[in-house]
Amino acid sequence: MIVNIDGGSRGNPGPAGYGVRFAAPDGAVVAEFSGAIGVATNNVAEYSGLLAALRYAIEHGYQDLTVRSDSLLLVCQMRGEYKVKNPGLQALHAEARHLASRLRRVRFEHVRREFNMHADRLANEAMDGKK
Repeated sequence: MIVNIDGGSRGNPGPAGYGVRFAAPDGAVVAEFSGAIGVATNNVAEYSGLLAALRYAIEHGYQDLTVRSDSLLLVCQMRGEYKVKNPGLQALHAEARHLASRLRRVRFEHVRREFNMHADRLANEAMDGKK
């Protein structure tokens, strides 16, 4: 399963939200969802999207994920390439690692913004208060 995630905030910190899009390997959209998370930073919003995606995968029995994000920080932290120095992200990172460990395989890929447009659209809808 291919999962595109995005998160953002208006003001950093500011009104924040995330977007998640699940697609089958053939590109067929399986699910799209988003959520507003109140006032938060961009990085907290990115992790919120990842956590929502991992919970959805567990609830629906998906065991093999490729998570694509335009957040290099999140991708490198989840791969173990960067340390998580920010205390506000440490608990989110730990929870994401725990959830990912419940799946058979999770790969993290960094993609440019133009390849993450659907998740970005969903995150913006959440920040705008649209359902």
